[in-house]
Amino acid sequence: MTIQPPERVLPERPTLTAEEPFWRSGFSVVAGVDEVGRGALAGPLVASAVVLPVALGREADDLLAALHGVRDSKQMTAEQRETMAGRIRLVARAWAVSGIEPDELDRIGVASANRLAMERSILALQSPVAALLIDARVIEHDAPQVGLIKGDRHSLSIACAAILAKVHRDAVMVAHCERHPEYRFSHHKGYGTPVHLAALRDHGPCILHRRTFRMPGNA
Repeated sequence: MTIQPPERVLPERPTLTAEEPFWRSGFSVVAGVDEVGRGALAGPLVASAVVLPVALGREADDLLAALHGVRDSKQMTAEQRETMAGRIRLVARAWAVSGIEPDELDRIGVASANRLAMERSILALQSPVAALLIDARVIEHDAPQVGLIKGDRHSLSIACAAILAKVHRDAVMVAHCERHPEYRFSHHKGYGTPVHLAALRDHGPCILHRRTFRMPGNA
């Protein structure tokens, strides 16, 4: 099922409210899942899955304190995301990142790529998950799952997954900038900024660009 929380109750930072019912019901391996790069013109679509340790009562307070800096990744600076990514990897019971490269995305479409990246990240955990918390959607999986609108604002597990996916994808795009400096991928990470669109007009697409996406203004 997909849940739309009222806008007025958006918490200041993600909590464990979505995880706790599963933990109290005996589901110890609860994975938060999110993706980044869906709307980019270039580069991979990346998903991450994060399993936090079961934390109830005082342990929940300790876990929230350990990951106090975690926010919606879009509200964090690159430096903050890098710092918290390292902490998440240390604190998490398990985590994994998986990507869909542009050529595969072009073959199967962005919606299928989004789902497949999430499924791959869950499989890469190398441990069967008991339940899933997914940002804004549900997927084909046998485990009980909740698709939580604005999940990275509500669920600590989803927010952690979003940060790991974003940090990984940004690093990939920075590395590609060294091979294709004319596109300035480190500046915009493959999204359709004016700088990126100008480079596309001047140089045309490279191997990293998604051929199924059209530039604004093109028929």
